[in-house]
Amino acid sequence: MRFALFFLLLSPAFLSSLAAQPTNDEKQTAPPLMGWSSWNTYRVNISDELIKKQADALVQTGLKKAGYTYINIDDGFFGHRDSTGRMHTHPVRFPHGLKEVADHIHALGLKAGIYSDAGSNTCGSIWDNDTHGVGAGLYGHESLDARLYFNEWGFDFIKIDYCGAGQELDLEEERRYSEICRTIREVAERPVSVNICRWAFPGTWAAGMARSWRISPDIRPEWASVKSIIRKNLYLSAYAGNGHYNDMDMLEIGRGLTPVEEETHFGMWCIMSSPLLIGCDLTTIPEASLRLLKNKELIALNQDRLGLQAHVALHQGEGYVLVKDVEQLQGRTRAVALYNPSDTVCRFRVPLEILELEGKAKVRDVVRQQSLSPIEGTLCMEVPPHGVRILRMEGEGRSEPSLYEAEQAYLPCFDDLGKSPKTVAYAPMPGTSGGMKIAYVGGSRENYAEWNRVYSQQGGRYDLTVAYIPGKYRKLQIEVNDGEPILIDRLCETAEGTDVTARVTVSVQLKAGYNTIRMGSPYCWAPDIDCFRLKRTSD
Repeated sequence: MRFALFFLLLSPAFLSSLAAQPTNDEKQTAPPLMGWSSWNTYRVNISDELIKKQADALVQTGLKKAGYTYINIDDGFFGHRDSTGRMHTHPVRFPHGLKEVADHIHALGLKAGIYSDAGSNTCGSIWDNDTHGVGAGLYGHESLDARLYFNEWGFDFIKIDYCGAGQELDLEEERRYSEICRTIREVAERPVSVNICRWAFPGTWAAGMARSWRISPDIRPEWASVKSIIRKNLYLSAYAGNGHYNDMDMLEIGRGLTPVEEETHFGMWCIMSSPLLIGCDLTTIPEASLRLLKNKELIALNQDRLGLQAHVALHQGEGYVLVKDVEQLQGRTRAVALYNPSDTVCRFRVPLEILELEGKAKVRDVVRQQSLSPIEGTLCMEVPPHGVRILRMEGEGRSEPSLYEAEQAYLPCFDDLGKSPKTVAYAPMPGTSGGMKIAYVGGSRENYAEWNRVYSQQGGRYDLTVAYIPGKYRKLQIEVNDGEPILIDRLCETAEGTDVTARVTVSVQLKAGYNTIRMGSPYCWAPDIDCFRLKRTSD
């Protein structure tokens, strides 16, 4: 009965209703997964003894004690399907099957993860010429494989790739993953964590099916790859939360990055609440890399009970300032990242009001685990090329935010698959307040932008001023807390002077606490949106 209830709560309809809602700060949110995965170092060249040694090393190095609990077997264990369709493991790599391996992992107090593809063939069969992966995918074998992997072998997690389903068959993502996840819910006799691996943000539907979903191509142990993945995730914070996360892929710590790049890699994965799956050989991991992976203060930001992903608060020069609440929503303590992806030094000057902190702020360098001098007014720091400063800051008070960037909005019709040139999207635009806008909002009731953490300390009347990019035949509809829509059908068609944006102001009533504001246009395009500002006018 308890498993039936668990999978009912993981139904798409239930989770889709929660995906973008504020987390209840009185409850513990399921944190991102932590563990180890075989793919980065070994690809398909794995074996039962190798996996057992890595599981043993996870315990011996103290990583289990630090919170890493999953040992995930990626592609490479497949052997063949018999005449009934039952999967058998590789006769040389896993001659005794996978139950023995999963039992070994469980005996260490860890959890065991497995891999498959949504199509017929696995990624290893395509990219590593491993013919054992041909026909090894889930397509047509969903129930049979689910019973084997979860009920007989005892696995707790599955990564579901898309090489066979996408590169070969071009199946439709939502439908294909829905079929698989529905089968897992119906068949599995244990809770199963699902990872959707489509190499791009697949769509908002993913939160109803999986605990995490990949948002980028495979990571590589080089700075260009790490930088690209962070860039992909900078504006996806609205889709993480309530125990479901944007997966920035496995960690390349201990595989050749510079010490500064490793700090940035791990620090940004932590503050952006990505799953933390180590990808190196744990039996030969460098001591400095091991210390970084065990940094309890960084891990605490990743495993924070609010389960929030840091969002971009300021784009300054080549650098980015990211921030998120920790421990308590709207509290006085916030995690801050000063991120420099460039090849030159970044000099940050960040007014505390941007971080919504008042008075003198305590500052702690989380990477170095050192307290710094308190600051007042403006946070000033230099960050080296490819570097980051991850800070835990506590103000004397918390100010009410007045600026909400478009790129912080939740877009229910958004995906990053690139299948349509007119899909609602976050897009760079010089001259806007954060250097970004949202484009292609509107045209249907479902295609809107939503900000669901619009905070008012006391509630009351506010002037809401929208900065938008003018265009012909555009209208804008604004809804506050599901109230009566405000329709603005007379918008500027061109900007004035050197401005790229125009502005329109409406009066709205906000309640004390969190409010939800939606913008769109049901029957035509809304203007591209830069941001909106709030100014309190009366009680």
